Amino acid sequence: MTLLASTAGDIARYALAAFLLLSGLGLAYMLFQLGGTFSRLSSFIRGTERELLPVITKTGGTVDRVNAQLDKVDLVTDSAVDMAQSADTAVRAVTHAIQTPVTKISGLAAGLAHGASKLKATRDVSESVRVGKEAAARREADLADELRRTGAEQP
Repeated sequence: MTLLASTAGDIARYALAAFLLLSGLGLAYMLFQLGGTFSRLSSFIRGTERELLPVITKTGGTVDRVNAQLDKVDLVTDSAVDMAQSADTAVRAVTHAIQTPVTKISGLAAGLAHGASKLKATRDVSESVRVGKEAAARREADLADELRRTGAEQP
């Protein structure tokens, strides 16, 4: 009958014991569930490794093949740049080879036209020669300036 004759302290101890017992059971259940979750997580990670590692391996192979193709493209672009530079050099050489005679012929034509016009107007040969030389020099200078401006405007 000592059970019925409990004090408030005894009841508090019984309540605390029941609370601790229920808390322990609740924690055990939660830890059991957490263990199951960790087990499923471990299984998921293993499956992901099995599935993902071949994909990563294939991706590495693809990247290697892409790098090899990029190396080939680099060689092609280097060759194209070399060809463009060679063509530019050839065009510059041809332009220079043509430019000088054309400038001289254009100056000669301008000089002859102005000189002949002056000779017809004044009947003075020395004056017409001087006017022809000045006109030829002006025409050559004008053509050289025009060619220089055109060359400077192009990229």
